Amino acid sequence: MHSHPIEIAAIAHTARSGEGRFNMYAGIHKALRAVMTDTLGALGRVDPADETEVHDVCDRVVELMEMFERHLDHENRFIHPALQARCPGVCDAVAADHEDHLRHTRHLSDAARAIAGVPAEQRAGALHALYLALALFVAENLQHMHAEETLHNAALWATYNDFELLALHDELVASIPPQEMMQIARWMLPAMNAMERCMLINDLQTKAPLPVVEAMLDLARAHVSPRDWAKLARGVNLPPVPGLMSV
Repeated sequence: MHSHPIEIAAIAHTARSGEGRFNMYAGIHKALRAVMTDTLGALGRVDPADETEVHDVCDRVVELMEMFERHLDHENRFIHPALQARCPGVCDAVAADHEDHLRHTRHLSDAARAIAGVPAEQRAGALHALYLALALFVAENLQHMHAEETLHNAALWATYNDFELLALHDELVASIPPQEMMQIARWMLPAMNAMERCMLINDLQTKAPLPVVEAMLDLARAHVSPRDWAKLARGVNLPPVPGLMSV
């Protein structure tokens, strides 16, 4: 996809017009971009002669596809009806993309599971074919998420206030089982910037039981840099950790 100066200007205008507004897509899309590219990189590095590596990376591909299927379901059940209610037709093209993506997730899951039955001498070729197919899936979804964060956000900001968007977001999040939420958070927390990370934990502190907040903080501590952890700890008023760098 080639970017034209007029297109770049339109994107910048959408970003400016939504400055300070609640962005329904930002956190989850950062998480999905992170897990997609990390999984693609792992698949590209895998040693075809190492059975454990091959098994692990194929499991990761299947898990990624399952994560995407759940994400599409969340958008179909919550965000698209909200868009259709006040901006009829605005999400028709993206809804059609969702159908294509579901076909792709099933195909890629089947291909990843089939690697186990491929003869050793053919495994390198099969893994590379899977790598190329996953790369296309990543490319398509990067473009897809771009459309959602520009066109869909512009429509949401034009027709909903932030109280309504936050209520919709909270309803969506409440529908996600705890195990799935932890899987998302594992990728979302390190992909966010410092302010977004603090806002997420602060919001959680007002709405979730203490064990949930502690579990989320444990994830952050495990997956963000020491510098980012220091910023988060300060931002959510955790006791300072002796010896941890100040920022």
